[in-house]
Formats: sequence, C-alpha cells, structure tokens
Amino acid sequence: MKKALVIIVSAVALLFLSILILLIAAPFVNDNAAKKTADELVDLPLPNNTEFIESIYEAGKLVGNGKGMQYFGAILIKSELSLDELKKYYSEFADNDWTCVVENQTNTNVDIRDGRLPLTFKTDIDGDNYYIVYSWGNNNTIFHEFDLRGN
Repeated sequence: MKKALVIIVSAVALLFLSILILLIAAPFVNDNAAKKTADELVDLPLPNNTEFIESIYEAGKLVGNGKGMQYFGAILIKSELSLDELKKYYSEFADNDWTCVVENQTNTNVDIRDGRLPLTFKTDIDGDNYYIVYSWGNNNTIFHEFDLRGN
C-alpha cells in the first residue's frame, strides 16, 4: 500500500513539475521563434540606396480575437527607393502574403497589431523615407499551448 502511494504521489509530482517547466519555458521558446522571424528579415540583402536601422520582434496574441500565439518580426529601413519599388524588391523573398510586407513608417509605433500593447522602434523617425518590412512567423512546437500570452 505504501509503495503504491509513493508511486502515485511521485507520478502526480512529476506531472505537476512537467507542466510547470512547460509554463516557464514556453515564453522563452516563443520569443525565440519571433526573434527568428525578425532575424530572417535582417539576413535578407538590402536593396540599393537602402540602410538597415533596427529590428524588433514580439510573440503573443497580437491580432484578432480568441486564443492563439502569433510571432511578429520586423525591420526598420531607410531608403531612397519608393514604397512600390521596395514592395517589388521584397516580394521576391516572400513565401506568402504574410511575409516580407512593406509599409511606410511615419512614427516609432508599430500599428499593425490591432492596437495591442505598444511595440515601438527605438529610432526617431524623421522624414518620409522610413519603411517597415515585417513578417508573421510560426512555431510548430507544443510551447504555443503553454504560453499564457496566447490567451
């Protein structure tokens, strides 16, 4: 009887500890997936007459309603090219409609995320030749289920 009780208590403790570890590790794993999304943009070659300024990323429930994790990565660039020229250039690297999206960036706020908590660039944006290039990433692991930011 004591042996069975020890086995049951050990199994419950192990299950509890496993869930706790998943809850602690999930934000780190998901942040890494968002960082990877931004890093992939950083690694793309820049078009002529264009300067890389900075990159940002975020993981969480960023747009829409309901439950789910999303992974956002972006770079801020300054370019002498027009928006249409940049869109054409980055479309060569896009796998779908959610990657390598280019838009004008007129202030430090990233407004693409449905007005959620502010995500901002550190660089002061002065002029109309700043652009954001962003992508939505993914993470095919179980960790998105255990990240409380996805609720």
